[in-house]
Amino acid sequence: MDSLHRLAADLVAIDSRSAVSNLAIAERIEAELGGFEVERLDYTDAAGVAKRALVAHRGPPGGLALSGHMDTVPETGWTEDPWAPRIEDGVLHGLGSVDMKGAVAACILAARAVPEGVPATLLITTDEETTKAGARAVAGSALARSLGLRGIVVAEPTGLVPVRGHRSSVNITARAHGVQAHSSGAAGRNANWALIPFLAEMRAIHLRLREDPALQDATYDPPFTDFNLVIDNHGTAVNVTVPLATCRIKFRASRSLDREPILAEICAAAERAGVELAIAAEGSPPELAEDHPLVRQAVRLAGQPARTAAFGTDASELQALAPCVVLGPGAIGSAHTPRECVELAALEAAVPLFARLLTEGSRGS
Repeated sequence: MDSLHRLAADLVAIDSRSAVSNLAIAERIEAELGGFEVERLDYTDAAGVAKRALVAHRGPPGGLALSGHMDTVPETGWTEDPWAPRIEDGVLHGLGSVDMKGAVAACILAARAVPEGVPATLLITTDEETTKAGARAVAGSALARSLGLRGIVVAEPTGLVPVRGHRSSVNITARAHGVQAHSSGAAGRNANWALIPFLAEMRAIHLRLREDPALQDATYDPPFTDFNLVIDNHGTAVNVTVPLATCRIKFRASRSLDREPILAEICAAAERAGVELAIAAEGSPPELAEDHPLVRQAVRLAGQPARTAAFGTDASELQALAPCVVLGPGAIGSAHTPRECVELAALEAAVPLFARLLTEGSRGS
């Protein structure tokens, strides 16, 4: 498994935060795909940054695909170099090690390991941590759509337990505008005073989502939906009236919750407060029945019962191509922390499991 360890470490060593270009890591991955047909899906994100997603295939059409993303969250809180991968006591440390560069390396080795007569497809995305733009590009890929895939395994960290469904996000941005001036005078207008009434209404919605059983889903843990809020004054000093106040909300819900009434409340609150509002929704929450063939196959090969997950993945967009199950190495609790890591044994266990999924998927098992 030395090649697995080296590839995982090589990927961690490349800075691929969602805010920067991922072309370097995409090229490193493509170098591992000799013998595969590769479609490069190039696009420019909203900030003008060059991005690339990859679709790679070898063998006949059909079967399953393995999917992972190249981008990471920012390096917030890291006290060590996040792009200096280190292995200690059988654990790989570094930004993106568990979410999800180690899993991407495992997917690549599994796809290369299956016999050439077995269809092996890789769907490698970017911007998963932000806009899911890479997954949408893959879902529209000519190569991917030509393959007649019967299922997709999204290799996010689940401890190799099959996840049959998860929540999907609506990303909400509210902006209040003021006039910048010295705060001691009368010429300025602080944008926060317009934003605060809107925030008060968002707090009330947050509490209802947490406390009203009618807005919860008992098949998920936790049963209440995510309604996380981040506020930004864009570096304004305390002696300056704030010219722009922004709040961002991630509203993440399972399929059972009708999001539209909540979104209508948010729009009405923004209008009352006089703040600008932008709403960007991911695809509908992906959720397969426990007796779906892909779920049954994943359960049998993983030896674990299927569950649901509170987090989101590219499956919200990739389900447009084929049904998705989420199944990957490592613990989600390590992701998005300054202590991110993954056990090498977990990556090693994922490779033969992914290879079995591809092999049986070619037979429609």
